Amino acid sequence: MTNNASVKTQPTYYQEVERKGYTRRDFLGFVTMMAAFMGLEQSAIGQVIKAMETKPRIPVIWLHFQECTCCSESFIRSSHPIVADILLDKISLDYTETLMAASGFQAEAAMKNTMEKYKGEYILCVEGSVPTGADGVYCMIGGKTSMQILEEAAAGAKAIIAWGSCASNGCVQSAKPNPTKATPIHKLLKGNVPLIKVPGCPPIGEVMAGVIVHLVTFGKIPELDRLGRPKAFYSKRVHDSCYRRPFYDAGLFVETFDDDSAKKGYCLYKVGCKGPSTYNACGVMKWNNGTSYPIQSGHPCIGCSEENYWDNGRLYERASAFAGFGIEANADTLGKVALVGTGVAIAAHAIATNVRKHNLIFNLEKEGKQSEQELKS
Repeated sequence: MTNNASVKTQPTYYQEVERKGYTRRDFLGFVTMMAAFMGLEQSAIGQVIKAMETKPRIPVIWLHFQECTCCSESFIRSSHPIVADILLDKISLDYTETLMAASGFQAEAAMKNTMEKYKGEYILCVEGSVPTGADGVYCMIGGKTSMQILEEAAAGAKAIIAWGSCASNGCVQSAKPNPTKATPIHKLLKGNVPLIKVPGCPPIGEVMAGVIVHLVTFGKIPELDRLGRPKAFYSKRVHDSCYRRPFYDAGLFVETFDDDSAKKGYCLYKVGCKGPSTYNACGVMKWNNGTSYPIQSGHPCIGCSEENYWDNGRLYERASAFAGFGIEANADTLGKVALVGTGVAIAAHAIATNVRKHNLIFNLEKEGKQSEQELKS
């Protein structure tokens, strides 16, 4: 039996949806939500439905190295139950240290079996950075270093997904002085296996699900930005979708976390918000069933989806300037610009009002004179 034939013997995602007791309505709701999150046009929803109904589940090996498991936690707490109950449950049964029931030799045998039976067809998901210091002794599983496990699993993978900032950019483990020499996986792997970075600390559960659904639907990785992140979720700054953005433009900032401006919900840029330089979908998709995200809860964005964010300055210390344009050029001048702009606007409004009043008076006088002439005649 060929590897491709082995994959075809797997049940489809829709079959698993039915087996789990979900209705057709539940399934369609899930597909519509995923299509919207991926930025697909309405006409593409049918394509996603067909793929989930007909394509067999993708075998997945999910590795955990230096991390806190927040990526897995985020994924299983997605707003739609099918994400965790079908996608995660059914794709990660092959191997995942966090959720699989097997352990020890049985767990290692499960991974080896997947690598051999589905060579070239399985997806490799990596959560966590890889320690390369001291010959990799800081993170070993079954007597093998993380680097050895990564190389073996990556060799036969169809695609590789780096879950979270630890795997994508090294995160806190690789911050200076980086005693374990923690390294993101893209700097370690060689070869032509496609790699998708899904950074965040943690990434949003629906973003993770969207990447899997894209792979299932189209059979290829989504379009990526220059850092290797899916454009569907990382093409816009947190700043651009932030509900506090009008306060930024108006020059209204929180100076300290306990001041009146904080109570009024003003912009958090001056207390360290990295939203203007961070690309992510936080303000649109949010967490916990779309309930909230850090900025909405009163905490500044820490820029966790950007490279080297732990070494890019103190978390609660704002940047003096960032690469913006126009009103975004420098936060120090925003208040002054806003005041000057307000003054100019008031003056312009006053002039326009006086002109309108003058025209109105002139027209009334003209009508009055015409009426007077008509009465005399």
